[in-house]
Order: sequence, then C-alpha cells, then structure tokens
Amino acid sequence: MDQLLTYTANFGFPIVISLYLLVRIEGKLEELTASINELSKTIATKF
Repeated sequence: MDQLLTYTANFGFPIVISLYLLVRIEGKLEELTASINELSKTIATKF
C-alpha cells in the first residue's frame, strides 16, 4: 500500500499536469489550424 501511494505521488502529479497542458494546447492548435485554413483560402482567392 505504501508503494502504491509513493507511485501515485511520484507519477500522478506529472500525469495530471501533462494532461492539463495537453488540453490547453489542443484548443490553441485548433485555433491555429483554423487560421491557417483561412489564410490559405484568402491567398487562393488573391491569385
């Protein structure tokens, strides 16, 4: 039982932080993808 708590303390926190950061980055990547697609369409209509 003590070893399980040690593993949770050592690995649980980094996993939670990693998941939190991945969720935040995912939203920003979706916005970036949308902006790139919009830019591609704008460039295509100019030429």
